[in-house]
Amino acid sequence: MKNLLFVTETKGYLILSLKEKLQGSYNVITVSAKVDEISKIKEPLSAILIYGDEDLLAKRDSLTYLKDRAAEDDIAVFATGDADELKEIEGVFMSLLRGEFLRPLNVKELVDTMDNYIQKFGSDNKKKILVVDDSGAMLRNVKSWLEDHYTIILANSGTMAIKYLALNRPDLVLLDYEMPVINGKQVLEMIRSEKEFEDIPVIFLTSKDDRQSVMEVMSLKPDGYLLKTMEPAMIIQTIDDFFERRKGQ
Repeated sequence: MKNLLFVTETKGYLILSLKEKLQGSYNVITVSAKVDEISKIKEPLSAILIYGDEDLLAKRDSLTYLKDRAAEDDIAVFATGDADELKEIEGVFMSLLRGEFLRPLNVKELVDTMDNYIQKFGSDNKKKILVVDDSGAMLRNVKSWLEDHYTIILANSGTMAIKYLALNRPDLVLLDYEMPVINGKQVLEMIRSEKEFEDIPVIFLTSKDDRQSVMEVMSLKPDGYLLKTMEPAMIIQTIDDFFERRKGQ
């Protein structure tokens, strides 16, 4: 059963009732908003549920610690509170927040929303994408575009990509074509030459859009070809569609 960290400063029947209903889907670990208490939790967490109130929101250091842990361990964060409390929580957790629930609480809606998100996008289910590019700025951009729905591994050279692939198997490689020392063509040839990962899909992500370059890249028979100049939304949609097609195969 997946572990849920339930962070609350509130006591009483309402909290006990909510916890009881959550336990049908999760192993609920209840803690107060104290750094030393949260830091003792070593179990892998699928989600964090924050029960917002005045006492909890006063503990800004604890919320920041919780935010950093959620970002580091790729944990989905959900919160419940009144409109003002949710606005404050959103200000701390920003894009890490996957669901907000106004009180009075519809517990079924809360549990269903959490279940649906974790089933589809939880860290246990996220596809792993290895992004290979010698541009640090491009790596950061791609990570920011895709990290909500995918686990992103970054490699800033063909050499680093090969070292990663020797020990790991991503679900997709997003590969820059032009890189120093070992270029994208050589990385793809290496992938296709090794039986254990010859079937790992590779999509080129390149700035080259002239006809000759496109023909040269496509002659290597990658699983796709994306231009760095494309809108981020289009790149995201293309990758989403790619995994949807593979799911149906």
